[in-house]
Formats: sequence, C-alpha cells, structure tokens
Amino acid sequence: MKAVVLAAGEGTRLRPLTEDKPKGMVEVAGKPILTHCFEQLIELGADELLVVVGYKKQAIINHYEDEFEGVPITYTHQREQNGLAHALLTVEEHVDDDFMLMLGDNIFEANLRDVVNRQAEERADAAFLVEEVPWDEAGRYGVCDTNKYGEITEVVEKPEEPPSNLVMTGFYTFTPAIFHACHLVQPSNRGEYEISDAIDLLLHSGRTIDAIRMDGWRNDIGYPADRDQAEERLQGEIDPEMAAENIAASE
Repeated sequence: MKAVVLAAGEGTRLRPLTEDKPKGMVEVAGKPILTHCFEQLIELGADELLVVVGYKKQAIINHYEDEFEGVPITYTHQREQNGLAHALLTVEEHVDDDFMLMLGDNIFEANLRDVVNRQAEERADAAFLVEEVPWDEAGRYGVCDTNKYGEITEVVEKPEEPPSNLVMTGFYTFTPAIFHACHLVQPSNRGEYEISDAIDLLLHSGRTIDAIRMDGWRNDIGYPADRDQAEERLQGEIDPEMAAENIAASE
C-alpha cells in the first residue's frame, strides 16, 4: 500500500519554529515530525511514500532526497495552499489502489493498524481514526455528526458550532474513489477544498465509510505548546491524559 503524506503547509501558528523551515521539519524529540510520520507508515507496510510539499519545500527534499529507510519517495507540489482535498489531488496520477493518508503535522502513538486492517478486510472506501476532544476544541478539526445508533451521518470541517465532539485525527485509508470526490468539492467558507467535504460526499453517495475509535494518543502540532507536549509524551515525562489536559489549558 502506498502512503501519502501532506506536508505543504506553512505552519503560521507554529512561528517562530517555522520561520526558516516547513512545519514537517520542526523537530520533536530530536527528529523532524515527518520522520516520525515516515517511520510509522513504513511500519504499517508502506512501499512508497508520496509526499506533497509546498512551503519551503526544498528543505524537505534536500533532507530526505529520494528514499527513506529504503522506501522510495515521490514528491508532488501544491503550489497554492488551497486545502487538503486540493493537496491530495496532486498525487492522483500516482495512485491506482488503496492507500494510506497521514497529515504531516501529527504525532501518533495509537492503533493505526486497526484502520489499515479495516480497509483490507472490509474494502471500505474510507476508514479513519476518530477521537473525542473537549467541546471547545472540536472546532479546530473535521467534526463527525452521528445518529442515535452512533453511525456517522455527516462530516463538517472546522464548524463554528460543532454538532459533536467526535473529530477526525489525521490518519486515513482510502480507495481511489476519494479522488473523484475531491474533484467535486466546492470551496468552503474558508476558501479551501476540504478533505472532510470529500469524505462527506462519499458518505452521502452510499460509499462504505468506517470510523475507528482511537486507542492511544496523538498530537496535532499546530502550536509551539503542542510540539512541547508531544515531546514530553514521547520521552515519557508525563502520561497522555495529563498531556491532553495541559494542551487544553494552554489554548
């Protein structure tokens, strides 16, 4: 299975850490965020890494060149920051089967393999990890609305009034059907082509969408405080529950 890593973002909220480097090259526990991503994806069986670059892209290309731990890397370029669905379309010509997608600003210690296994066993058109977050944080993410049976009925990107506190975490598997959905997505109120809107189109077209509850933890490295907390978690200095409380308190 190929793995796509979205790493084109500028990371303005991470400044000053991103003044001279892209977000994926910010170090956490002694190595770039992208290195953490690549290691996990290879452990999950990735046989090619498709890396979408943009802001200060040469720093990523020069660092990793054309392979990582023997796994080839193909770079595609998102020339304008028009959202995750727009970024994903840059790899369309390189993908013809199921693939993994990881946002290149996340650190995971979680059950990612459950998502990959669900894709393989049930041939879902999309599978992704979800987690419950504090209600006041839900608006930072793609939020999943559910019915009384707990089934996902809608996915909304960064809503002002979240319909739930169940959010997507930044790790997915897809069939190539996602590309057709990305082509149909219209710009959101933020002016971006959202991956959550593409998933919502799949959902409403009757495609099979599986959401797996996260077992473990992840850090979305959006702010310097998030980087610090991820580093502490990886180094075992504090437990995950305390880290989550500290992140919430710092925002």
